[in-house]
Amino acid sequence: MRENAAPPVDPRPPVTTAHQGNDEHGGAPARRFPLPLRLAGAAVHAYTALGSVLALLVVLAAFEGEAVTALWLGLAALWIDGTDGMLARRARVKETIPWFDGALLDNIVDYLTYVFAPVVLLWTTGALSHSWVGWLLAALPLLASSYQFCRVDAKTDDHTFLGFPSYWNVVAFYAVVLDLSQVVVAVVLVVCSVLVFVPVRYLYPSRTEALWQVSISLTVVWLVTYAVLLLQYPDPHWVVVVLSFAYVVYYLAFSGWLTARAAHRRRRAARTA
Repeated sequence: MRENAAPPVDPRPPVTTAHQGNDEHGGAPARRFPLPLRLAGAAVHAYTALGSVLALLVVLAAFEGEAVTALWLGLAALWIDGTDGMLARRARVKETIPWFDGALLDNIVDYLTYVFAPVVLLWTTGALSHSWVGWLLAALPLLASSYQFCRVDAKTDDHTFLGFPSYWNVVAFYAVVLDLSQVVVAVVLVVCSVLVFVPVRYLYPSRTEALWQVSISLTVVWLVTYAVLLLQYPDPHWVVVVLSFAYVVYYLAFSGWLTARAAHRRRRAARTA
């Protein structure tokens, strides 16, 4: 071998470490976050995942005939879902744990707590008839929400839900505490399942910017009425029922306004295009 011969060229690209290399867009090296912040992000994801355990407990309580216990667990799941997003943004989970898909985790947990467990509760409480009709009605929310949870536009850029946002836990709540008939429950399930496919915008209480303070305040009041109605079960006071339904009316009316506003913006953009 000649001493002056050039060394063979390695065809492989040079290997760089995380501290040496730039990102794929040619920017600065990936930023390293302090361990406490990364642990906080992991804790938030664990907090979200706790909802899946609550869904299991709801199902177990439902099969044991403990409908009120199941609804208390459902309230806890609602609280987690309503607060984990805020905690995630504070912990900057998308930056500190970029390899973990928190949105996917949230969808999995939401499907269990908002769709699957409530349908089980409707079945075990007798809100659905134990016949082929009941089976069909139980399948409607499961199938419709399977579609909705896979839509990439289910949550719009201006923070609203597109299509009925699978609040089957709310349907199950009213079905139990108000002892709704099977006919009423059947109508609600059919109508709401159809509305999943109708492109109406619905209020996202913790994110919709328009009248955010009003919406979040009324949502808290509704959660309080939820707890009071459970404490009063099986004899809810009519005043609490009215207050609870007043929020539902506000939610639907405001969602209609959001839909009309979005349509107006689209028409205005079309005229100026």
